Amino acid sequence: MNQSLETLELWLAQWMGNALWADIASRTGALLLVSFMVWIVWRLLDRWRKGVHRWIDADGSGARALTVQDQQIFTERELARALHSVVNGVWRLLRAVLLISWLNLVFTQFSWSRDLAVNIIGFVFAQLGVIAAAVLNYLPNLFIIGIIALISRLVIRTTRGIFEGIRLERITLPGFYPDWAETSFGLSRLLIIAITLVIVFPYLPGSSSPAFQGLSIFFGVLVSLGSTSAVANVMSGIVITYTRGFKIGDRVRIADTEGDVIERSAFVTRIRTPKNEEVSVPNAMVMNNHIVNFSAQAKETGVLLHTTVTIGYDIAWTRVHQLLCEAASATAHVLEEPAPFVLQTSLDDNYVAYELNAYIRNPSAKQQIASEMHAHIQDRFREHNIEILSPHYRANRDGSAVAIPPPTHNE
Repeated sequence: MNQSLETLELWLAQWMGNALWADIASRTGALLLVSFMVWIVWRLLDRWRKGVHRWIDADGSGARALTVQDQQIFTERELARALHSVVNGVWRLLRAVLLISWLNLVFTQFSWSRDLAVNIIGFVFAQLGVIAAAVLNYLPNLFIIGIIALISRLVIRTTRGIFEGIRLERITLPGFYPDWAETSFGLSRLLIIAITLVIVFPYLPGSSSPAFQGLSIFFGVLVSLGSTSAVANVMSGIVITYTRGFKIGDRVRIADTEGDVIERSAFVTRIRTPKNEEVSVPNAMVMNNHIVNFSAQAKETGVLLHTTVTIGYDIAWTRVHQLLCEAASATAHVLEEPAPFVLQTSLDDNYVAYELNAYIRNPSAKQQIASEMHAHIQDRFREHNIEILSPHYRANRDGSAVAIPPPTHNE
């Protein structure tokens, strides 16, 4: 380039007869030529950017959804937006490099600005050299971090396989229940990640600087002060898991909420009530209240469904027992074995309280079963002209009739 400029200056000097004007003319011509070439490259960069954008947006040739193990990580629109941002960033970077190169070329053509251009170029290359040296010096630490991360990943995958086998009951450990596997794996993974971060921390760039250490302390204090209730819920969730108070799908009553457990996360337990309402109960509240599990013994011995009716003293208790048991046996989903039975819970002033107990297998349908059983009770007592004294009835006695039931044939 310099040799061509010298040749051009010599020719212009001979033609114009003045070296100064020849120098100015030659350098001006060279700048115009370079500027024209820079303008062409500038326009080509614009066309390249628009063409890549059209290719990304084209059907079948642009961005597609990113899927890993049947899990959609990014949709097509999100991935296309990210690619557009990358293309725009590269386009701006190339334009900045082109513009800076053109400006430096302009400054180097004149003696009064040549030193400034040389200093700028030297500063830029010096900083790039510092960055490259820092990257090269950090490569051993980066290699160690990669090895540690790889080992940690292998340990996590091995742990996942073991606990998955326990959950599916392929692996059996004495005293370790399958429903503990998921929570135990979560705790194990958290512990492995924590140990990995502790080991990796000294190899991070700037880890020994006071600013980095102060920032770590600040975030630690912030998390400890702001997550008291969250930690309490997480710890309560762990305790609930290992005490096996209930499982997903069980019918439970927690405080005033009754329904089927549909989810048990680290922070809350979600219950769907018989009215199809979803209630989120914090795990700390679950721990602070008693839990009634209707499903724990339902599959083995069945759960008792009970209801109370009050009958006057003029009806023999044997007859009441018979009618109540018949009503229970006529109800769908009531087990024949163990058979329904009746308890006389109290002898009140005007009536006797009889409690009917029947075994069922499906506690989630106990409201429907109880409703049907109440209907059968009303039908049986109506057929035998027996009044159910609930609510209370007032009776005026004349003192001559004795309110004692007649003897039955069995007596």
